[in-house]
Amino acid sequence: SEGGRPSPTPTPNQAGGREMARRVIYPLYQLGNPQLRIFRTNFFMTLVRPGREQPENTVQFRIPMEMTKFDVRNYLQSIYSAPVAAVRTRIQYCTNKKRNHKNQRVKRPDYKVAYVQLAQGQTFTFPDIFPQKDQTPEPGSVEEIQNKFLEDEKQKQKADPRRGGVTDWFGL
Repeated sequence: SEGGRPSPTPTPNQAGGREMARRVIYPLYQLGNPQLRIFRTNFFMTLVRPGREQPENTVQFRIPMEMTKFDVRNYLQSIYSAPVAAVRTRIQYCTNKKRNHKNQRVKRPDYKVAYVQLAQGQTFTFPDIFPQKDQTPEPGSVEEIQNKFLEDEKQKQKADPRRGGVTDWFGL
């Protein structure tokens, strides 16, 4: 604590013998700074397609571990002007059951998931980026010729019903 300012990270004695969580460092702003400062966020939020069905007014994000519910709310309201009713978060702990080529355990990193409930009357549907197109190819096209060739190959590879379930490599 030099110059009368408290130290940003407490020592083990200050924290009562325990280590405290890592602090988030925000950009420094000084009143009357001559240059124009543009503050960009230190966080990145990833919109995630939910694994199970959710209400229409709920959106799921994968966020950094340091981000809080209030940060999520401020981020969405100030940057995207999205009306937020509630924010719920949880930490997804990943497994360490996989092993690498040296038989050492490999753990995927944990991550935080935020469920944002939009204000009343607001809905969100996940965009359909790859819509299903019509599967019938036009006659004479390359796709039709490929499909016909694949069907002929499958027909050739079908088992002979007279062999009674005996595989081809076993000659009779």
